[in-house]
Amino acid sequence: MVEPGLIRAAQLGDRDALITLLREIETHVYRTAYYIVGNEQDAMDAAQEALIRIYTKINSYEEKALFKTWVQRIVTNICIDKFRRSKPTVSIEEHELVFREKQDVEEEVLSAYAAKDVREAIDKLPEHHRAVVVLRYLQDFSYNEIADSLDLPLNTVKSYLFRARQQLQGLLQDYQKGGVRG
Repeated sequence: MVEPGLIRAAQLGDRDALITLLREIETHVYRTAYYIVGNEQDAMDAAQEALIRIYTKINSYEEKALFKTWVQRIVTNICIDKFRRSKPTVSIEEHELVFREKQDVEEEVLSAYAAKDVREAIDKLPEHHRAVVVLRYLQDFSYNEIADSLDLPLNTVKSYLFRARQQLQGLLQDYQKGGVRG
């Protein structure tokens, strides 16, 4: 978690504090962008754009909301804007499995396939459902933090999560039955 003193120093014009702050959040920003946009290049672009926006808008942050919520709103909005500007593309990447000693190879392969299925299922969700799933299950945000980040009513967040879970369950059941992906 980012120290409030670091945020205040950055807002007061301490360039070193601002750089330190950006370095502390860059991994979180990229990870969120990646889970929302679904591919590395777009995630890097979105993360860079978000960090630049945070850099230029740090003085607009008010302590009414948590800093991570403010950052999350910026990243999410940038990712959603990217979706609106261009059609989402499906990227197929080859991932190498690295097997460790004393580990069941079959279990490792099945785990990798399950993770791939979950990732593909999340990618197929509508953008508003995908955003709440990423924030809740991958970034561990509370319902209230999600509502603040996305500027949505709490009941809408709950509704989106409910519908997203139903969609994911259906997609994953299709995958288990050998359903067509695409």
